[in-house]
Amino acid sequence: MTDDPLDKALLELLRKNARQPAATLARRLGMSRTTLQGRIERLERQGAITGYTIAEPAIADRVRAFVMITLTPRHAIQVERDLRAVDGLRELHAVSGSFDLMALLGAESPESLDRAIDAIGAIDGVQRTHSAMILSTKRARN
Repeated sequence: MTDDPLDKALLELLRKNARQPAATLARRLGMSRTTLQGRIERLERQGAITGYTIAEPAIADRVRAFVMITLTPRHAIQVERDLRAVDGLRELHAVSGSFDLMALLGAESPESLDRAIDAIGAIDGVQRTHSAMILSTKRARN
């Protein structure tokens, strides 16, 4: 997204530890805090920095599942729109292979997760779903 070496260095520092104070980042990159803040704002506008998130334990997702979704032909755009309204949808990815989309769902209970999976299956244009409940996370990295 960016060819600027300082932007790349900034993004890598943020990838390793996004909680570093701006003054620390500026010092490590050899620039003023104001210049650093301007770069961050520009990278946000360009979409290289897409948002901020809360720590995983702060989310009330007690159970999570991956749901692989097979679509009927020519329904992708409408299904994607409808999926955005499903409670618990955390991520949605277009994937290669025998499925068209993969969703990450989070919920407070297995029953809530089941309702979300049922809601996905009920969307017009969803041909089939296959879900896998996450038992434990061996490694997570943002």
